[in-house]
Amino acid sequence: MKIKSLAAVTLLALMTAACSNDGDGPGTKQTIGGVIGGVGGAVIGSQVGSGSGQLVATAAGALLGALVGSELGRSLDDADKEKAERAYTQATTAPIGQQISWNNPDSGNSGTVTPTREGTAENGNYCREFQQEVTVGGEAETAYGVACRQPDGSWQIQS
Repeated sequence: MKIKSLAAVTLLALMTAACSNDGDGPGTKQTIGGVIGGVGGAVIGSQVGSGSGQLVATAAGALLGALVGSELGRSLDDADKEKAERAYTQATTAPIGQQISWNNPDSGNSGTVTPTREGTAENGNYCREFQQEVTVGGEAETAYGVACRQPDGSWQIQS
């Protein structure tokens, strides 16, 4: 299964990790946003040019994305992460194309997770591609990624 981009892979991984993270510390949301933005920016930058020009565009996209994502991530709170995680969990079994939405009326932040494709990985595991959109402070960010179901029933983000 071909991965459209690495952005949502990181987003989904961070959402999954957020469930085990206590969220303490002022930098947690900002760090998550920075990582997500950096990967998203790198993916967008990698679509520009070829050869060494593409490498420069990828690096520039990663830097710009990290800065923007860091600012957006600063606004995510624990309730946002919990609601987004629930939407992601629902999306693992939702029909392809069904948009799963989440909204936090306290923060005003919202998002959607939509399974867009399914298939089988080389190791035979069932996989799904997802589109994730998160709106923080009126600014929407979209990313894509792939997760595969493991033999124990858990989902693992693919890189």
